[in-house]
Amino acid sequence: MQLRSAAPADGADDAGGRWPGVRLTNTILFGRSARAGVDALALAFALLIAAVLRHDGDLAAVSLSGVLVLSAVGAVVHTAVGLRLGLYTGRWAYGCFEEIAALAKTAAVTTPALFLLDTLLGRLVPRSAIIAAGLITLVLAAGVRYAVRLTRDQRLRPSPAQGGRVVVMGAGEGATQVVRAMLRDPASPYVPVALLDDDPAKRTLQIMGVPVAGTRRALADVVRRFEADVVLIAIPSAAADLVRELTERAGAAGVEVKVVPPVVELFGRTVSVGDIRPVSHADLLGRREIGIDLAAIAGYLSGRRVLVTGAGGSIGSELCRQLSRFDPAALVMLDRDESGLHAVQLSMDGRGLLDDRNLVVADIRDQQRLDEVFAEHRPQVVFHAAALKHLPLLEMHPSEALKTNIIGTYQILQTALRHGVERLVNISTDKAADPGSVLGYSKRITERLTAAADEAGAGTFCSVRFGNVLGSRGSVLTAFAAQVESGGPITVTDPEVSRYFMTVQEAVRLVVQAGALDSAGEVLVLDMGEPVRIADVARRLADAADRHIPIVYTGLRPGEKMHESLFGAHEPDRRPNHPLISQVYVPPLDGAALSLLIPTAQRQELIAVMRWLAESPALSVARQFLKAS
Repeated sequence: MQLRSAAPADGADDAGGRWPGVRLTNTILFGRSARAGVDALALAFALLIAAVLRHDGDLAAVSLSGVLVLSAVGAVVHTAVGLRLGLYTGRWAYGCFEEIAALAKTAAVTTPALFLLDTLLGRLVPRSAIIAAGLITLVLAAGVRYAVRLTRDQRLRPSPAQGGRVVVMGAGEGATQVVRAMLRDPASPYVPVALLDDDPAKRTLQIMGVPVAGTRRALADVVRRFEADVVLIAIPSAAADLVRELTERAGAAGVEVKVVPPVVELFGRTVSVGDIRPVSHADLLGRREIGIDLAAIAGYLSGRRVLVTGAGGSIGSELCRQLSRFDPAALVMLDRDESGLHAVQLSMDGRGLLDDRNLVVADIRDQQRLDEVFAEHRPQVVFHAAALKHLPLLEMHPSEALKTNIIGTYQILQTALRHGVERLVNISTDKAADPGSVLGYSKRITERLTAAADEAGAGTFCSVRFGNVLGSRGSVLTAFAAQVESGGPITVTDPEVSRYFMTVQEAVRLVVQAGALDSAGEVLVLDMGEPVRIADVARRLADAADRHIPIVYTGLRPGEKMHESLFGAHEPDRRPNHPLISQVYVPPLDGAALSLLIPTAQRQELIAVMRWLAESPALSVARQFLKAS
């Protein structure tokens, strides 16, 4: 048998296609050696310049042999120090700020070392020349790096002829990132030609040669002057009203509008060309910068076992995605919908193999199953997002609201108390504020049950209340989009009806923050901004369609309000811990009172009892909540 040699045969091209690893290694070593060589030449040239200057330009007075000897010694010292500090080990990109900082440190160490060595070697050059040479070396070496990087950037710069000419709104960090990304990608479909910013201090600013040409009020003039095709809103923290205003101005100027994702979607990463996208309705309705206390959140999530109910739903799945970023010891995702669990796992790890014990198929109506899950996974933090939420359906079938929203939540609370859960967050809705529907009654009751559980146990149990979530299953925006897709009409209940809106990312970000607050059974009400008229949303969608889409008004349905409110009549807006989270006292409700709710009762009778339990005074048996089970 003939064995293949592990090394290349004589005469084989080690740097050829058969040995790409060797060729790559040789290329890397050559590049790093070239950097060290250029810096050594810069040092030699700097010593010569400094020595000539020391002798007032008299080259004959300079000891060229001394300069050569000290240059050779300096090259060795500079290279050794540079290797030690990572300057020649490929730690940083060529010409970046970090590399220039390492170059300065190398020069700072090399200069006094040469000063000492020159003394030992018998004063080869004047001492003042050595000090000056250190500064000249730094300038020359940094200049070479700048020139190389500038050449590379010019070579990578896309041609305005092959890409859309872009006016970028914003000249902050987000705009800087996206302009650099566009100008360093030869295949970029966008070429920035001008910037807009309202800050007077940035009036003369340029980013990689792209100038600030005016404020947002000059948008139409700048678009015309620079022959732009696109306006890019490069402000990740841009509020919805700013996005709406700029969209209207761009529309009047006849150009397309693009945006970069909001802060909550970027989650700290750098903006890239691939992030640029058309303006969505979520951008127009619910975009806000949500500041969070990362240290506080990490304090109750990192290293903890976390369980999310309703993990396959819109809120639950986004909760899972955001919670995973805080490195919990385990993230248990519970849902009775196996397809929903498959989708959330696929969105998180890209595999979706359903082979993880932390994916739990269970129904919160099944008490025995809940005990099994809590006993196996021993969660320390629970986010309870599982619920029925479609108002018209629950008006017709109130017994289902009782079994899932009320009894299911009560069983989650009971199970959490029995198994020593440290913190539980119950997801509520704005319809629980002064409720007037089955959905509102059922969620108000769960807020009160949660308050009673907080009294009974050692852990922290609270509810979080917010309004409509854009993009969630069943949201008005999703329904309108489907109606447009089918050719219309768009159905709106009333021309004046209004609702609060928030993107799912914003809502979940605040829910996670709310879980970190010190609260005693309170309802934590998220600031949803200003309410939006549903008719305006429908009109915007209809106008954006490629054909005529009529809008039809159908009248309010049973249980619906003209205008939702986030607070009840006697609930003050108090924000002691976070500017976007109000903390409202909730009168507790002892679970024993649920015996009054009979699923088989007549519909109107069942709704009447729900309403009474939602509105009754506090019915609490503190510290007996757990014993009652």
